[in-house]
Amino acid sequence: MSFSLNELNEEQMKPVLDTEGAVLVTAGAGSGKTRLLTHRIAYLVTEKQVKPYNILAITFTNKAANEMRERLSAMLADATDGMLISTFHSMCVRILRKFIDRIGYGKNFSIYGEDEKERIVKNIIKAKEYEGDELCKKAVWAISDAKNAGNSPEEYKKLYEYYDYIDEICVIYSEYEKELKKNNALDYDDLLLVTYRLLREDAAALEYCQNRFRYIHVDEFQDTNTVQYELVRLIGSKYGNVFAVGDEDQCIYGWRGADFRNIFNFTHDFTGCRIYKLEQNYRSTQNILSAANMLIKNNTSRLDKTLWTANGDGDAIEFFRANSETEEASAVVSSIIGLVRSGKYKFSDIAILMRLNALSRSFEEKL
Repeated sequence: MSFSLNELNEEQMKPVLDTEGAVLVTAGAGSGKTRLLTHRIAYLVTEKQVKPYNILAITFTNKAANEMRERLSAMLADATDGMLISTFHSMCVRILRKFIDRIGYGKNFSIYGEDEKERIVKNIIKAKEYEGDELCKKAVWAISDAKNAGNSPEEYKKLYEYYDYIDEICVIYSEYEKELKKNNALDYDDLLLVTYRLLREDAAALEYCQNRFRYIHVDEFQDTNTVQYELVRLIGSKYGNVFAVGDEDQCIYGWRGADFRNIFNFTHDFTGCRIYKLEQNYRSTQNILSAANMLIKNNTSRLDKTLWTANGDGDAIEFFRANSETEEASAVVSSIIGLVRSGKYKFSDIAILMRLNALSRSFEEKL
């Protein structure tokens, strides 16, 4: 085994050693969140003698789950056997394969992707003699939006009665659900929502999950939606050992249902929750962090923290205010040419970042 707490700084060490009860770590960008999570899990196994079978670690992508699994395997060797490190959706599939027959589905249910979802919606629109591709797009989006918030067609209609086509959308949503049930199928959003309903309605299934996952770890907590948060709250309610790592300053997935307020809900719903801050950044220079701190302090709903680094001040940030998008593109391209001609950089070292794809044309033309 290769595991040492000496690899952690003082900020990281405190939440790693605080193993019982609810813990929230608000962690800035580049502050070593993955290192914190893996070392805490390793500490639970090696020092607290927690069975790997009783540990759950949830991330948001398969790539992040694989990275965490590889790090823990290197630290603990075979001691990770039985530990579940997965995305929310993968965890829910496991639970549903075991218990979904208790709520009227077969265990061999199908999982429909976006193509199947759109095909069913189009068929319903045709059968109802509704009009327009626009309605299809709106309905597909609304069904996902409703499920991420845990809303039935009726609940969604009450909440958004002012939406265009709301009556048609909720009819489509209702018919879509009937079609899925008839085919013993779930869509991607159902994996979360149906698991939540299962655990809320079936005491035996909930108790199994609570006893299995006695120590829960959730990464990127600011990106959880309503249903994901409720799943964590339900499963973690028996033992209360929930370790959440997130940064409300980095919440960018509101368009797919993420709610940064879950960070604040967590501190209220889990009694005695302790809060720790990770403010040392390993990725950037101080000039970059100082600018970021100045910007983000204007957010009104946040847990106050100030990022710092031991990397030194670094180069000053250059700011150019252009009078037009053409002038902006010219200034950026001139800067790039100067960097490459200096001999210190190649074109492949350089990136241009913008808010949305539609802004790229002026840069492409100048380049």
